[in-house]
Amino acid sequence: MSYTDPVFLTAKWRDLLMLNYLVDPASLQEFVPSGTCLDSFQGRTYLSLVGFRFCNTKLRGRIPIPFHSEFEEINLRFYVRREIGKEVRRGVVFIAEIVPKLAVAKTARWVYGEKYVCRRMRHKVRGDEESVEYAWQGKAAECALRAEVRGESYLPAEGSVQQFITEHYWGYSRQENGTSLEYQVVHTPWRVWDTSSSKFTGDPSDLYGRELAQILARPPDSAFLAEGSAVSVFDGALVK
Repeated sequence: MSYTDPVFLTAKWRDLLMLNYLVDPASLQEFVPSGTCLDSFQGRTYLSLVGFRFCNTKLRGRIPIPFHSEFEEINLRFYVRREIGKEVRRGVVFIAEIVPKLAVAKTARWVYGEKYVCRRMRHKVRGDEESVEYAWQGKAAECALRAEVRGESYLPAEGSVQQFITEHYWGYSRQENGTSLEYQVVHTPWRVWDTSSSKFTGDPSDLYGRELAQILARPPDSAFLAEGSAVSVFDGALVK
């Protein structure tokens, strides 16, 4: 695949709140798509809960979607890599993705085989991005990720954990028949802010299972807010 592949979707991703948890690699092995392996940072495996905003969303880069161009997404993701000769493609795998638009969830499930669900959602960004919150209505009560932002934004340093988490430019999705779909995601490097506090509240076990829900119940091992940018998501292809 290359930048000459057809673009499926363009958008602006904004205010990406990323809560990151160190996990035992064994807890993620069942989700790893064929043809990929777990990626790690300095020998450590991360699981990330991410909330952000889709803005100015267009199909094929030019077709606005009436009533569906602006919405929130919250996803639970981890990181893999795929080696093709000397090339290493560093990518993301989503355990579940939450959006407030049923048509968006159905389209993503159909096109990419991703595990999208539709829930009532809300977000709040206050005071020049000094406080950020994303939430969805859970089975019994609301689930939310929140953070207080501090300092000035900066480009992550080469070899930093912020760079590792934000700069994965491929997506991988395990299909029902056991194969894997690969698609490219292109954007410029993101500026980030550190956080003075961050947390997740609620019980997401109906979406993620009890083991992963217990991981999210503890304080994140790192957290930051990424500014975001224009993004292009390309058509997918089966991994061979």
